[in-house]
Amino acid sequence: MKINKLQYIATTAQAAGLACQGGVRWVQLRVKNLPPTEWRQRALATQAACRQYGSTLIINDNPALALEIGADGVHLGQQDMPPAEARALLGPGFIIGGTANTFADIEALVAAGVNYIGLGPFRFTTTKEKLSPILGLAGYAEIMAQCRATGITVPIVGIGGVGLADMAALWATGVHGVAVSGAIGQAANPTATAALFVAEVADNQYVATA
Repeated sequence: MKINKLQYIATTAQAAGLACQGGVRWVQLRVKNLPPTEWRQRALATQAACRQYGSTLIINDNPALALEIGADGVHLGQQDMPPAEARALLGPGFIIGGTANTFADIEALVAAGVNYIGLGPFRFTTTKEKLSPILGLAGYAEIMAQCRATGITVPIVGIGGVGLADMAALWATGVHGVAVSGAIGQAANPTATAALFVAEVADNQYVATA
């Protein structure tokens, strides 16, 4: 199961489409406090945008909706459905991601059988209502070293306020990839900015060390 090195967190189908135009091929739809009908409509519209570009669609927080519309997977926060329960609902073919803030979180998620882990936050971000302690580069370096020492190979993705200038240093810690929200979505030209991130990920000098 391929886990992309660049993941874009979108709140609308339009935002997803603009990022996909720039070469993004993994979109996580994150919506909060929407009525179920509106959430479903937004998910279907985002799915259509992703399919136009052959992009993977991950639904945040809502395994039932992911199953209903046939999304590629679901991302579960620490207050959401347990990954093992989501796996029982979704079956083996769905991608399941989980959120971690500590090495202990990672160990628990690996034991639960997730396909990838979003580790963060890298720095302060307004996209999370309940922000865990900020890790910074030192935190990533320490946790990734623990993962290597214990043989954990589940792809780990840095998340939380990640900008283009952070990529090289984050890659040096050994993360598999990064998840980006505001740096693309709030840019003056989201499509062009997405293309810059795609190019940065493709650059051979930034190959993860783990």
